[in-house]
Order: sequence, then C-alpha cells, then structure tokens
Amino acid sequence: MEAKIELIPEGSITSPEGFFAGATCAGLNKKANDKPDLGILFSEAPCVATALFTTNRIKAAPVVLCQQRLQQGRALAVVVNSGCANACTGEKGFAHAAEMAKLTAEGIGISPEDVLVASTGVIGLPLPMKRIRAGIEQIILSRDGGHELAKAIMTTDTFAKETAVAVKKDGNKFAIGGVAKGSGMIHPDLATLLCFLTTDAAVEMDFVKSALKKAVDISFNMISIDGDTSPNDMVLIMANGLAGSKPISQGGKQADAFQQALEQVCIYLAKRIARDGEGATKLIEVTVAGAPGLAEARLAARTVASSSLVKAAVHGADPNWGRVMAAVGRSGVEVVESKTDLYIGDTPVVKSGRPLPFGKRSLIQLLKGKEVSISLNLNLGSGNATAWGCDLSEEYVTINSQYMT
Repeated sequence: MEAKIELIPEGSITSPEGFFAGATCAGLNKKANDKPDLGILFSEAPCVATALFTTNRIKAAPVVLCQQRLQQGRALAVVVNSGCANACTGEKGFAHAAEMAKLTAEGIGISPEDVLVASTGVIGLPLPMKRIRAGIEQIILSRDGGHELAKAIMTTDTFAKETAVAVKKDGNKFAIGGVAKGSGMIHPDLATLLCFLTTDAAVEMDFVKSALKKAVDISFNMISIDGDTSPNDMVLIMANGLAGSKPISQGGKQADAFQQALEQVCIYLAKRIARDGEGATKLIEVTVAGAPGLAEARLAARTVASSSLVKAAVHGADPNWGRVMAAVGRSGVEVVESKTDLYIGDTPVVKSGRPLPFGKRSLIQLLKGKEVSISLNLNLGSGNATAWGCDLSEEYVTINSQYMT
C-alpha cells in the first residue's frame, strides 16, 4: 500500500502530537524590533534525537554543547535565540549556552542534560544573559506556539519558514513538522541555517540518523546563497513516538513513507531559505542530469547554483548562458563539451556543445520571472541532482555592509 502524505494546513513544528513551543521578544535581535527573538521547543515525552552540524572548523558554543549532549541520543527541549550567535566567545560563551539550558530546564521541570541550545546572529559578541534570563521566564509553551518559534529564529529572514505533513500507511499515522531559518551565509554542507524537525513517529536511532542524512543531502546541502558557511549550522530531529506505532527501523514497512515525508519537509524548507536569500528577488533551480554519478551531479549543480556570475546574470535577466557552461566546466566534474546540453527554462540554448538560435527577447522575459530553472545534461552517466540558489543583487551588498551598524 502506497503511503499517503498530506500537507497539514497551517502546519508547524508543533503539529506532531506532544510538542509544545513558545517565544518572546527579549530585546536580543536589534533588527527584529518587537518580534520574538527567544524561543523554546518542548516534548512532553522523551525523544530519540539526532542532528547534523556545521562543517566549519570554527564551531559556536551551542553547537559544541549539542554535540556533547546528543551522544546520549535523546532530548526533551531546545532553547534558541536570534540576534547573537554566541560564536567565537570562548569558555564564557559555553558557560552561557549551558546556563540557557539550565534555566529552560528549571522552568519546565526537566534535567538540564535533556535541553539543547541553538543561537544565530552576529559572531563574536557575548550573549546578553540578563535579557535571556528574563526572557526565558516569560515564555509560555502551547500547542500552537510553533508559529511564534518560527519567527523567533529569524535574523535577516523576511518571512518565517515552517511546514508539516501527515502520513498514513497500512493503518498507521504519524506527522512530521519543521521550522527553519536562513537568509545569508548559506552554502552547501549546511549553511547559516537552523532547522528543527519533530515527529510523533517512533524511530530507531540508526534509522533516523540515516534518514536525516539522506534528507539533508538532497535539501539543505543543495542550496547556496553566498558561498559562506557559519559556525552555528544545525539540523535537529526529535521523535517522541506518541503516534503509538512500532519503532520504524531500516527496511521496515514504514521506513520508505517516513523517508519520503522527511525529504518533502526538508526540501520545502530548503527552497524557502534559497528564495529568501539576502537581497534576493528570484529563486534559481539548477538540475544536472547525465553526470557520471550522483556525487558528480550534486557537485555540478551546486557549482552552478553558487556561481556569482550566474546569479548576477539571472538578477539582470541577462541571457548570458556562457556563464553556466563556464561554471559547470570548473566544477571538477567530468564534462565533455561536445556532449553537453543546456536549457534555460524550456528553451534549449546548447545542444551537444553547440549554441542554438533562440529568441533573445523571450529568454529575457523568462529570466525576469520569480523562478528561473537551468537544466544541464552532461550525457555521461546516470547521475541526477537538483540545487537551489538565488540571484545576486545590490541589496545583498547593502545588507552585509551594514550588518553591525
């Protein structure tokens, strides 16, 4: 029986059973004005928990703390702030992250070891702990608090990113919800993103670790905004099992349905991040087919999506397709010019390495759209992959030249 995966209207991280969230404006994020900037996610039942973290050699205090605590494979809550990354802050920063967890635990009535911490914002500044202490006391957890949490993790994001799906298969039901933030400092192998995923499915640890990695590889690891990767990146999943089904394991009856649903949630959130790139006006989708293998297809797609010249051309609706060919050629992937095909939208511009005549005006009009698709076929194998990015505008420079001023 095929799994039935349905979008939950107004779904968020608290859509799965047993999850509560809340947020408050603690005055941490100067760019947020009176919007929430401090939040808590909590499960009323113990969770199997695992996460993937930044590949940056510089790791923020919350990342180090979470890496240590997740060795036990469980969690009950997450406390998160925006406005300050608590990165490059030394021992004091780690002490502040631990204190955030302790304060949250005391407020809920659980062990500090079961609380994870995440931060995002400016690097190198100490957390304003006086405001955080007061803010944590103000947070009220509720079943619909996921929407406020989605706002609390925003930095230069212009809109909240959240979704949830309901899954039915063989008489079993469960849900997966997620929230994410990210707008700048975004590049494959995670990015300046935070993503929290919840599910009321019961899962075995080996399975959920594998499922999360597969989902992240085709979603968050396939987006690029500006080529930078931060010290704070985290994609966390918590599974509390309150849906009442048997634990999902590798090769189990529910494994494929869970994987499909998790990937759907992650891809949706990843595309929302790419669409909301700092100063962006367009979403770029790059598909590479016919690569020698999957790894090569991913590398080629990510290289094109992250090319500053391609991004600038899309921003100006300039049909300079040579930039796409140059990008895939320098990607490090095997490329044979005489076998390569290129499409912009539905318009073929290169066939077997040879330029094709096309209507310049119609192609310019296509590039003026809110979504621009670029497709390459290398005709060398069976590797296929899709990456997402955004255009590069003058506004990106403005935002990042005034980030602290």
